[in-house]
Amino acid sequence: MLGIFIAVFLGLGVDAAQAQINDINSAINKAGRQRMLSQRMAKAYFQVGQGVEVERSKKVLDASVATFDRQLVELKNYAPTPDIKATYVSLEQSWLDYKDLLVGKNPSQDGGRKVLALSEEVLTLAHQGTVQLEKHSASTAGRLVNISGRQRMLSQRMAKFYQASAWGVNDANSTANLEKARKEFSAALAELGAAPANTPQIKDGLELVKQQWFFFENALGQKVGADKRPQTAVATTSERILEEMEGVVGLYEKLPR
Repeated sequence: MLGIFIAVFLGLGVDAAQAQINDINSAINKAGRQRMLSQRMAKAYFQVGQGVEVERSKKVLDASVATFDRQLVELKNYAPTPDIKATYVSLEQSWLDYKDLLVGKNPSQDGGRKVLALSEEVLTLAHQGTVQLEKHSASTAGRLVNISGRQRMLSQRMAKFYQASAWGVNDANSTANLEKARKEFSAALAELGAAPANTPQIKDGLELVKQQWFFFENALGQKVGADKRPQTAVATTSERILEEMEGVVGLYEKLPR
């Protein structure tokens, strides 16, 4: 299962991973993945700009752009209410501006400041769509898919703000936002761990996430270094925890409504 999700990130042609949305849990999962991708693309842009894990970061950026594009079409087509459809129409407009910054130009610090601002705008709309879909589902499973899916976003959000600060493109709220995301991730991890719906497989997956969280938190606590080792540590640990969390979301998605 995890191999399928990793394949999505690497942009590989895996039919199961690229299937059209066929139920509400799948829709919530993909909507939540859009939130994550909004942050992951900014993180990768900042890493390329700094010369951190350049080739891998370029692949992450390219694959994330392609996945966001594809899933946006799927979510617009699936939208079960006019309000949800309107959210995805608005997201499409913000996405075009964001994508224009991310694609076809070498990263610059001026561009980085614009990327940081637009990543917030795209996240707001992607989150709005996810919450609307969760409310439409009116199920425990839908809520768990949303909460676990948001953990993916928070992992990339923390890395985004760390790399923005390291590159000098952070804004006045970046440090506070990183700390807020850290607290929210920790609290949601505890909430998920206590969920009565958890299967043994989900519990095992959450245990792996906890282990990766330990390493990721340590990386986030390192001061930025001229040799870029701390930035590299954040780049690699943020991807590892994302992979583990992606697997957990997939398990929640399969829970009965």
